[in-house]
Amino acid sequence: MTDFERQCVDAGLKMTGQRRVILQVLTESADHPSVEEVHQRTKQVDASISIATVYRTLHLLDEMNLVQRHDFNDNFSRFEVNLEHHHHLIDLESGRVIEFQNDELEELKERIAAELGFELVDHRLELYGRRKKTR
Repeated sequence: MTDFERQCVDAGLKMTGQRRVILQVLTESADHPSVEEVHQRTKQVDASISIATVYRTLHLLDEMNLVQRHDFNDNFSRFEVNLEHHHHLIDLESGRVIEFQNDELEELKERIAAELGFELVDHRLELYGRRKKTR
């Protein structure tokens, strides 16, 4: 059993063969796949997995905070395993999603929350941009 499968079981998720395949696809994804992309990838492993099963599983994993659902200004959701804290920079021209971490940014967010009298318990940061044109 993988670490992520163990997390899911510990959170109360019943582990079925089809859910294992969906979890495998999610943990092996280098991108942020949509429901349809997850479904296409799972069908390569197990042709019996329906898109309804993928929808239900991703919805359940999102409710359990085991995956994060992102919209990235698209007309559909994308998903990623919720293993580490990071942020996203979305290239508006190509749609490419770049993950990044920044210690200065983390300190700034904590400081802003504290200055406003809050303890920061959760947040998301998505930056949208275009490549600078070089002359």
